[in-house]
Amino acid sequence: MAASANSTDNHLNGGVAVYCGSSTGEQKAYVTAAESLGKALARQNRPLVYGGGSKGIMGVVSGTVLEHGGKVTGIVPYAMVISGGEREKGDSEKTLRVDIKEKGREAVETFVVQSMHERKVEMARRSVGFVGLPGGFGTFEEVLEVTTWTQLGIHDKPVVLVNVLGFWDPLRQLIKRSIQEGFIKSTSEHLVTFVDGPANPEEHPTYDWGTATLAALDEWERGRHHALFDWTQKMDGTADRKDGQLIAT
Repeated sequence: MAASANSTDNHLNGGVAVYCGSSTGEQKAYVTAAESLGKALARQNRPLVYGGGSKGIMGVVSGTVLEHGGKVTGIVPYAMVISGGEREKGDSEKTLRVDIKEKGREAVETFVVQSMHERKVEMARRSVGFVGLPGGFGTFEEVLEVTTWTQLGIHDKPVVLVNVLGFWDPLRQLIKRSIQEGFIKSTSEHLVTFVDGPANPEEHPTYDWGTATLAALDEWERGRHHALFDWTQKMDGTADRKDGQLIAT
């Protein structure tokens, strides 16, 4: 599947894609960080683009944006709509119900797509950057995929991780280890930005993660990274204009 980066796509962009867990986790700081980000998005009039659903941290972020008058766009695979969603981690009785007509969340603009792959492409096309809050396998995969897309040159957009209570420290160490072992170029370390917050973890529940995270997104320097491939070239000999938007996947 390919998505062209021409001028007709510009109206889709400007949002911030947020990847996070469908559970709230064991620490209150994870929830307050999600609330902080939601408030900052609404305050700065930046649309939230997320995977839909109202449970866990993803529900906290989207709900907070809505409560403060912000815009929310959810991208949902059809399979999750007809099945009622996946079960919330750690609770076999609760489900992440992807209800596109959920009461109280009518303001969410929801788009239903066929597959998980299409969901990720649409989220990327509609966003100028990506934020990772604490989460599980799905969050890890999404964060690393959009980072890979920047490395490959599919797009030129920032990836910012909200490092609440050092949640993302293991990934930071993994990146450093991979650089040491020759699997990642040292110049690619900057492809992921970590927002660490206060040195004292006790201050994390009340820290303004949202403002710090959006500031980190704005500090991204487009064109700084030398892409591995030129995705503007088409098989028919024509070329798309490369302007930092999603070009191909």
